[in-house]
Amino acid sequence: MKGIIIKGIGGFYYIKTNEGIIECKARGKFRHNDLKPMVGDWVEIEVENNKGVIEKIYDRTSELIRPTVANVTQAFVVFAVKNPDINYELLNKFLLLCEYNNIKAIVCLNKSDLINGEEREYIKTKINNIGYEVIFIKAKFNEGISELNERLNDNVTVLCGPSGAGKSTLINVFSQETKMETGEVSEKIGRGKHTTRHSELLTIENGYVVDTPGFSTLDISFIEKEKLMYYFPDFEEYNDNCKFTGCVHHKEPNCAVKKALEEGKINEFRYDFYIKTLEEIGRKNKW
Repeated sequence: MKGIIIKGIGGFYYIKTNEGIIECKARGKFRHNDLKPMVGDWVEIEVENNKGVIEKIYDRTSELIRPTVANVTQAFVVFAVKNPDINYELLNKFLLLCEYNNIKAIVCLNKSDLINGEEREYIKTKINNIGYEVIFIKAKFNEGISELNERLNDNVTVLCGPSGAGKSTLINVFSQETKMETGEVSEKIGRGKHTTRHSELLTIENGYVVDTPGFSTLDISFIEKEKLMYYFPDFEEYNDNCKFTGCVHHKEPNCAVKKALEEGKINEFRYDFYIKTLEEIGRKNKW
């Protein structure tokens, strides 16, 4: 019987199948092969005497470590436009991690009523120009939710972003049957309290959603410096046009990316983030 792991707690895995949700343990062979079942895994199970056992884990299309979830196909990157203001460096880090994990990212900007039309257009253009779709929402008032619902079908969607942006509120809006604790933003520090305790797939529309804890910092120094450029969609058409093979678009002459930057075809804030990340990777790996 085939199914998908929607939750894992204390060595037990809850598998959604055509015959309902079945509690299972995993065969010891997975542990010996250094393979642990993850939420989001498609698995083959056997049921004997009302007890389920995971026999096979199908190949994963993607694998996230924090949160621990497999086979995610898209991410709603949720930020508030105000209270707190958008931290573009943090946004860039989330987008970079989505690219690294081969996950399509859609930027969802909450509390959109706190900015005027001119500010909205400026933010939208800035993010569109680096290759990402932007959807403005007001989660507490169900505005913009229909656009997101359309994108849930046939996807495993992860919600990510800083605390206090409205991720848990958004899931409550998606499904009234899903009761999740929502946190208020701390006025003192401008961030929200973490309200999500574990990874769990929620069935919403014809797809699945997994919520994640909010983060204030993300480590991206594990990415190889030679590959970093390929996780920037706005660099794509210039990456292979440099004069020198192996150009990482930093100090090399006749660089196509730097030329595009000078011509205004690449945003300065993105290039600055790229260089900062490149140097961070260099310090971490001592090159």
